[in-house]
Amino acid sequence: MKHLNLMLPLVSTVLLFSCKKLIQQQEEKEAEKIVTNGLWYVSGYEQNDSDITASFSGYLFKFDNNSTVTGTRNDSSVQGQWSVNINAKTITANFPGAGDPLDKLNETWLITDSYTDSVSARSTDTVNHTSNILQLKKQ
Repeated sequence: MKHLNLMLPLVSTVLLFSCKKLIQQQEEKEAEKIVTNGLWYVSGYEQNDSDITASFSGYLFKFDNNSTVTGTRNDSSVQGQWSVNINAKTITANFPGAGDPLDKLNETWLITDSYTDSVSARSTDTVNHTSNILQLKKQ
């Protein structure tokens, strides 16, 4: 009986952790499905209270299941990587070697609001010391 009393909390902890992990995985799959369905564009970008949305004009972004994101404007495309962390409520984007304006997306963004067709997020660039607010909309 003593062994059972010792094992019960351990088994309960393992099951609770497994359930939380399963729920998190399902939430991440759902978020991934929403993000990878369709094309997105920057509907708003503020950097240190300056609206620089126009610099993203014409860009469309396609997020793929394999963690790649492609930014296309006219006939030019640039590939990067993306990831989502449901627990931290963040999305990370990286366009290695990309110039302006795509390099401004190379951040870990804290999601402040999200729907199936729009996302609002903010970040603080510790290298350039900027405060950024990003809004994406589905086309």
